[in-house]
Amino acid sequence: MPSPVTSIPNLGPASEAAFARAGIHSAEEIRDLGADAAYLRLLANGVAAHFIGYYVLVMGLQGRPWNDCKGEEKKALRLRFDALKAQHAASAAPSGRNRALDAFLDQIGVIERPRPRG
Repeated sequence: MPSPVTSIPNLGPASEAAFARAGIHSAEEIRDLGADAAYLRLLANGVAAHFIGYYVLVMGLQGRPWNDCKGEEKKALRLRFDALKAQHAASAAPSGRNRALDAFLDQIGVIERPRPRG
């Protein structure tokens, strides 16, 4: 049986509800995705970007208390968070479109993503 999202340290009922709205229903799914991809799923499903929410997730996946994030590690996580916000903004639907619907359609493979240049 899958473990609840709340079995990850630092994550409570509000986080569990947000992940459920993003189609993530277990701690194992979050661990498999990793902090960055899981957080991007939250953003794609309407959760407002918040640095503390991001590093709480990162610390929880490491089995650490949320307030263990300090100094250089916190600065590095801030850079990752800012990059995730920028990535989300770049992939967000144009204004006037329903982002939640677009995220769902993308999730089920209906929306074609641009191919990376390279």
